[in-house]
Parts: sequence; structure tokens; C-alpha cells
Amino acid sequence: MQVSDLFIRRPVFAVVVSLLLIVGGLAALIQLPVREYPSVDRPVVSVSTVYRGASNEVIESRVTEVIEGAVAGIEGISQIRSQSQNDRSSVTIEFDVSRDPEGATSDVRDAVFRVVGRLPDGVDQPVIRKVDDNASAIMWISVTSSTYDALELSDFLKRVYVDRLSTVPGVANVYLAGERRYAMRVWVDRPALAARGLTVQDLEAAIKRQNVELPGGRIESSQREFTVKTDSRLSSPQDFQRLIVSNKNGYLVRLNEVAKVEVGPEDNRFEFYESGKVATGLGIVRQATANTLSVADGVRAELENLKPSLPPGTTAEVSYDESRFISASINGVLKTLLEGIGLVILVILVFLRDWRSTIVAIVAIPVSIIAACMVMAYFNASINVLTLLAVVLAIGIVVDDAIVEIENVHRRIEEGQPPLLASFDGAREIGFAVIATTATLMAVFVPLAFMTGNTGQLFREFGITLAAAIFFSGVVARTLTPMMCSKLMVPAHGRIQRMTEPFFTGMNNVYRRILTRVLKAPLVILAIGFAVCLSAYGLFQGLPKNFSPTEDRGAIIVRIDAPEGASLDYTRERVKEVERILLPYQEQGVVSSITSQVAPGFARPSPVNAGMIILRLVPWEERTVKQQDLVQEINRKVANLPGARVSPISPGSLGQRGPSKPIQFVLGGPDYDTLREWRDIVMQKAQATGMFVNMDSDYRESQPDIRVQIDRQRAADLGVSVEDIGRTLELMFGEREVSTFVNRGEEYSVIMRGRAEDRASPNDLTNTFVRAANGDLVPLSSFVSLTESAAPQTLNRFNRMRAITIDAGLRPDVSIGDALTTLEDIVRAELPADARIGYKGQSQDFRESSNAIYITFGMALLVVFLVLAAQFESWINPFIIMLTVPLAVTGGLAALTITGQSLNIYSQIGMILLIGLMTKNGILIVEFANQLRERGMSVWDAVIEASVLRLRPILMTSIAMIGGAIPLAWSTGAGAEARNAIGTVIVGGVTMSTLLTVLVVPAIYLLIGGYTKPATYVSEMLDKLRAQTGQLAHGEDIPRAAHRPPAHPAE
Repeated sequence: MQVSDLFIRRPVFAVVVSLLLIVGGLAALIQLPVREYPSVDRPVVSVSTVYRGASNEVIESRVTEVIEGAVAGIEGISQIRSQSQNDRSSVTIEFDVSRDPEGATSDVRDAVFRVVGRLPDGVDQPVIRKVDDNASAIMWISVTSSTYDALELSDFLKRVYVDRLSTVPGVANVYLAGERRYAMRVWVDRPALAARGLTVQDLEAAIKRQNVELPGGRIESSQREFTVKTDSRLSSPQDFQRLIVSNKNGYLVRLNEVAKVEVGPEDNRFEFYESGKVATGLGIVRQATANTLSVADGVRAELENLKPSLPPGTTAEVSYDESRFISASINGVLKTLLEGIGLVILVILVFLRDWRSTIVAIVAIPVSIIAACMVMAYFNASINVLTLLAVVLAIGIVVDDAIVEIENVHRRIEEGQPPLLASFDGAREIGFAVIATTATLMAVFVPLAFMTGNTGQLFREFGITLAAAIFFSGVVARTLTPMMCSKLMVPAHGRIQRMTEPFFTGMNNVYRRILTRVLKAPLVILAIGFAVCLSAYGLFQGLPKNFSPTEDRGAIIVRIDAPEGASLDYTRERVKEVERILLPYQEQGVVSSITSQVAPGFARPSPVNAGMIILRLVPWEERTVKQQDLVQEINRKVANLPGARVSPISPGSLGQRGPSKPIQFVLGGPDYDTLREWRDIVMQKAQATGMFVNMDSDYRESQPDIRVQIDRQRAADLGVSVEDIGRTLELMFGEREVSTFVNRGEEYSVIMRGRAEDRASPNDLTNTFVRAANGDLVPLSSFVSLTESAAPQTLNRFNRMRAITIDAGLRPDVSIGDALTTLEDIVRAELPADARIGYKGQSQDFRESSNAIYITFGMALLVVFLVLAAQFESWINPFIIMLTVPLAVTGGLAALTITGQSLNIYSQIGMILLIGLMTKNGILIVEFANQLRERGMSVWDAVIEASVLRLRPILMTSIAMIGGAIPLAWSTGAGAEARNAIGTVIVGGVTMSTLLTVLVVPAIYLLIGGYTKPATYVSEMLDKLRAQTGQLAHGEDIPRAAHRPPAHPAE
């Protein structure tokens, strides 16, 4: 007895099973989280260490290398990146996706703690955080005020907004851009100081000595107790101005005589503008594994709660929000889902021409898809762009099994059987084919679940969702569909059927005549099929290869890099110049807002020669120009802009954090001088190819540098220590925090520095005084000399080796694959064997995915072949069926070529999906031909009859599949590029494979199908041998011929 027999006999039970699946699916659905992509963000932990006064070379050798060595042995590390700058070390540890973020952070903290004692004296305690130091903000909030100045506004935002927004779940950091934090600025007058016989160290000591708060103890009596406090803290500029610095021979020197004291910004080297106006920005940086949608929703909700606290005349508006694209992309997929359902229903209705049959078929859609949510919840999947894509593709697939059963039942009813008997016999007849196609389609996704790296994690949920929907469609086809056929289907003799039946009958007759002629020369059709498959190689070689299509995410990031050593004013002018070029786009209604920053930075300060502009584009439906076209247009306008390098960049997609150029090529070597030479060779050769734009590197040795050379012997003779020299220079030319003060419950810095006119030229360094051992003031020129040079500002390392990263954009007709191959060829041809290469960002993802996807494709072919072999109990039948796959792949590649798309991760997943989709057509023909041969037909008659009888279900299921994929291929709006890629492959592959399969599979079957034996062959042999053994036991004479195996019809 087959499964369908039970459910036809028990219709109520069949309905209850399906309702239970729906109830369970709905219960799981409401618990599924919503996000852009599956959780594929690698856990990232950063270790930041400050060593004031140390050069980047010292930072690298004494701090960075020590920390790298400490964390290198931690389990699950994917890569280690580090940057060594003057005064600061930053080590970023990126872990495998499977690593627990909390455990990773704890391991890093323990490892760093063990080596703290090996760090130099004076190093601040390392700060460990669960965020990448290079992470970019997912949201920008622009705050402007007509009543508060920059200092007051920054202080208000720091006190209220930063603290509250930092508590939103998933927020790693709230960066205050353009911040003007309160500080007590002490601007030292060098000539006045020298005239009074004082040094800057005397000022520092006086401030530290007199700006203190010490406990005074208690006064106790028999009845009362008092706490004694010494009120010696200074809190206003007037308090500091009256501070006594020196009292020699009764002559008092107050601080205001040798310095200007005022309340000012702690650092004014960071600027933020909104649409050209000065503003303050709040940048929301999410934790490495946090959900962007959840974080953005939480921030928006908190902003609403904070609105009443805004001062009069102050506004806070979201100027950039990554979640806007995510929401629009998900809505776009949902729209595509509805369109796909409509097209599939229309296809079914056209072919079946009966509303009852159509209802039976489409019931499989909600039951299968909703039930799949239970499996998604079990595997901790989410509702995201990829799982929704799986659902869209499932629409055209889940109805296939139902269509095949309905068509078979419909044929039997037309032949005169009662609906109940037709449903019973039809379901039994087609049962094996349904199970075989379901198992084959599910088998395709087994290798997908074992893919490693980001790509494997990304598409694991895609495969789980689609496989689950296909499984439940098979369950519905074996349980609910036969029962509904027996209850709803009736002989179709209406006017529509009478009008259209001649068309379908004629179609079958034409196909029979064509097939009969073709099968007389099967080798010819095989040669044609082979030629088509050969063309796939040429199509594959000609397609550009990328990691993912460049998505229109509704925003453009423009990076501005002024020459090394450029001042803040110079960089500001370059940013304003670029703004003027971009302003017409806002006036034309293409750009909704322009947000600019000078010296943008998050966890660490950025150089003042860097700028960034964020263009927020108007919604997708309100513009005709695409983001990538706009990037190319802007690039042409700013390419020759003098005085700065300007690079427009599209924001990252498919799980990539932050904007970056598509090419990030790492060169590793023994030392930076060697690496610089290698970099110059590679960049020169690469730029000569004409493939790259805006090529640059992260090693820039042109930063103006003044080195102070100390005559140690002369300094020692005068009794001046090297520490005194360094501290004097830091106090006069740096921005040293010498103390703190409290205002309204908050603690702020007291920062000492020389006046601007006293630090305007290198000569001011040598004209600064220090105190000798005898108490006299001695100018630094007595024992120091200055040399000017160019030095790198940052020393980068990659996986514990010194490294330089070359980044570049690409011309529109160049793919990542071709560009990386070109760079690798240059390295092999031009650099020595000890040169090492690596990849970051999109380049790393492309290299990892390209290898994994081809292995997965091969594994999918093997698994599907083995599953078919096990089902058919034959090696020949699976071979016949699998020959349809190259035809489908050729069709997919041809469709990509015609539409001008690239071969990327989405189109490659579509290719893998085609393996399962197109074996279905072969299964229908081969399985039915085998049945007919078992009934006594010849191979010739069986293959023709099977092909003709299965033509209609093949066309119905294929066109339904195409109908479900067409909305993807023609999709527009947010995220359309990814949908186009996978939809185009499905439409092209299914179309070509269907047209050729109905000719190629019969031809192959005719040639080699006759050599197959029925799956029951061994069972029949055992039955006959048992019968013969029974006869011998009763003493009957058995002819010798009886011991021979029964002749197969093929023989």
C-alpha cells in the first residue's frame, strides 16, 4: 500500500495533517527574526593601546607585535590586522563565523592580560572592545541648533544622547562627529614664560599641585559630626587664571601672566556638515554580530523618546540609515513573491483549464511554505533577503509535484475512470516519480549546507528554506493532493475545454511526429546537444566574474584624501570643492542629502588630510539613474580635481561591513622599504593595464616629519634629562592633559599647549627652554638639532607580517576576478618568491567563494546522481537524466551573457539549483518509459509514448517554474540586482533545458535505456528461486532452463 492510498481513504485525516502543518508553521513564523542577511558577520575584537610620545616604529615593535603574539594562539582566528601610529596601537582580531563572540572577547582579554607586564612603562591599559576599529556607522543623525553653540551642543549630546543611545541593544559605539567637548585650554606664552624664568614643566607642576581635592577628615562632638572637605578644586577660567605659578622673593606669578586660559574645545580638528551647514553628527556603530534592522529600529524609538529633551531651536534628523535599503529590499522581495504566485496560478489555470484542478494545485503553495517555517525555526534561521528569495523560487517548484499528480489523474478521468478510482490509480502510478523528484531536489542542497566561510553561512539558510519547502510539497503531493483530486475533480466537458483541447491534442501530435523523426537519427540530436553544451565553456570564459552584483543601496560614499601633511583648512577647502560639484545632483532631485566630514574617525583619530561625503539618494522609485551609473559619472567629474584624490565608492553588500573599494590586495614582506618597492612595481604595472581606477595604498611615506636629534653628552653636561626634553616638547607642541576640572557633575580635561604663534615653524622647537641642573634656563638649541624627512604615518600588518594593502576601483567593464588574476600574474612575474599576497573585503570574499562554489557544484552533481541511482536501482537511468544538466547550465550562462550580467554568487547558486530542477523532466520521461517497458512495450514505443504523455506536465511544471522566476529576473528597486541574477539563470536554464530535454532524453534512452533492468529484477529472481527451491523440496523435476534468469525485454 502506498501513502496516497491511506489519505484517499481517510480524507478528514488528510486535511487535519495539512492544518497541523500550517498551525505549526504559523507558530514558528511569528518567532523568526527579520534581518537583511543571515547572521554571517564574523566576531571582531579590537585591542587599542595608547603609548604617548612613542613613534610608530616603537609602537610596532614594543606594543603591536607583543599583543599580536599573545592573541595569535586563540582558537578560531580568521585573520589579524594591526595599525601602528604615533602614540597608538590598534590590533583587530577577526574570528570564524562559528566562533562565539563572548567567548572570543574573553579569550582575547585573557591573552592580553597575560602580556601586559611585557609592555613598556608608561603604556596605558589596553582597551578591548567587541567592534572593529575600522567599523563604519550604520546610521547618522545630524543635529543642528540655533540657540546652542558647538561647545554647548556637543556637551548636551554627550550627556544625554550618547549615553541613552549607547544602551540600545546591539549598539557598540556612538561616535560624536564634529564634537567640541568642553576643556580648559591653557595656551602658553613662551616669551612671557621665559622672561619670568619659568618652564612649561613648572606650569604643569603648579596646576597639578594646586588643583586637587583632598579629604579633610571629620569633626566630632557629643551631638554632631561634620565631614571636612578641602575646597581646592578649580572649576572656572577665572579660578585657573588666579592660580599662583611661582612665588620667588615675594614676587607672585599667576597663570594668566604667562598663559591665556579659556574654556574651549578639547579638539577642534574634526568637522561635520549637513547640506553645507555646520552640524554635529551622531554615528551609530553596531556590534559585529548585531542585526542592523533591530539596532536601527531601537535607535529610532529612542530618538522619539529623547525628542522632548531637545533644547529650543535644536533639531535631530536621521541623515543616513542603512536599514532603509534593507527594508526596501525585503519589501521588494515580498512584492516579487506576490507577482510570482499570480503568474504560477495563471500558468496552472491556462493548462488545466479548470478552477477545481487549479485550487488543488495552488493549495500546495501556502501549506509547503508555511510548514517550512518550522524547519527554519529549528535551525535558527531568519526571515531575510535570501530566505525570501528561496520562498519566491519555491513557488514555482512546490506546485510541480501537485501538477504532475493532477495531470495524471485528469488524463485517467478523461479516459473514462471515475474521479475516485482515477485519483487512486493515478497517485499510485506517479508516486515513484514524485518521491524521486522531491528527493533529487532536496539532495541538491546537501552540499550547500557544508560550504565553509561566509558564503556557506550566507546560503545555508537559503538551502534549508528551499529544501524544507520542497520536502513539504512532496508531503502534500502524497497526502492532500490525491484526496482533493478525488473530491473536486470531475470530467471536464465545458466550453473552454472543448475550445482548447484541440490545441493540446494538436501539440501532442506535432511533438509525436517530430520525436518519431528525430529518434530515427538519435546521434544527430545528441551531436546538437553536445555542441550546445560545448558552447557553455565559451560563455563561461566570456562572462565577468564578481563576488556579488553591485547593488543600488541608495547611497554613495565619497572619500577625499588630501596630500600627506595637509592642514585642516586645506582639507576643508577640498571637501567644500567636492561638495560644490555634487550640489547640482541635490538640486536635480537625485540626491536628498549631503553629509560631509573632515577628519572622520570612530574608535581612533583620523588624519586631518582625510574627508568623507555621504550622498543619500532619493528613493528608488523617484529616480531613473542607478547608483552605479552615478558613481561612474561622479568619478569622471572629480578624476582630475587638483590637490586631492577623490574616490566615490558604493556601500558594501552581501554582509560586507562599511564602504570599500572592490580590490584590496595585500602584499606581505620582510620590511617596509622592500614592500614599498614591491608596491611601486605592482601599481605601475597594474595601472598600465587600464583596468583600475583610483588605485592607492595604505602606506604613504610622504607625511612631513621633524626628527629631534639629542646630543646626549651635551644634555648630560647641563643636567637635562631626555625625559625633561620629551615632556617639554609634548607640553608645548602636543595637547597634553595636565589635570581635570568638574562642571555640572561632569569631569573635563585641562589641556596645556603653546600659543599658535609659538609653534608655527620648526625654529620654535629649538627656542623653547628647559631648566638645567643649576636652575638656569637653557634653550633646546643648545643640545638638539632638527632634521626634516618624510615618514609613513601608519605601519600596517596583516596576519603578523608587515604588509601594504593596494586598493582600487574598477572600470565598468572589468570584473573582480579578472583584476585579481592580473595582480597575481604581476606578482609572480615581477616580485621575488618570498613576496606574500593576501586579500581583504570583497576580494577576500570572492577568492573564498569562487573555490567553494565550484566544489559545491561538483558535489551537488555527485549527490544527485547517487540519489537517482539508489531510487532507480540503476546506473544507466541516472546517467540519462543527468545529461539534462549541461543543457540547463548552458541556458543559464547564455541568459547572463544576453542580459549583460556577471557570474556571481547569486547566479552560481542558481546554477546549482538548476541541477535539481532539470533532472525532474528527465525523471518523468524515464520513469514512465520504464513502466511501459515493464508492461511489455518495446524501447522504441515506450520512450515515444512516455515522452508524449509527459509533455504536458513537463511544460506545465517548467512554465510554472519560469513564471515564478520571471518577477525575479525583471525586478527593479532596492536589491533588484541580486534578484535579477538568480532569476535570469533560472529562466534561461529552465527554458533551454526544457526545449532540448524533450528531444535529447528520448534519444539517449533509445540508445542505452534498453540495457537497463527493472528495479524489481532482483526481487523477481529471488521469488522464482524460492519457488524453484520449493519444487525441489517436493521432489519435482525442474528443467535446466528453469535455473536461468528470466529474459529481460531488452534482451
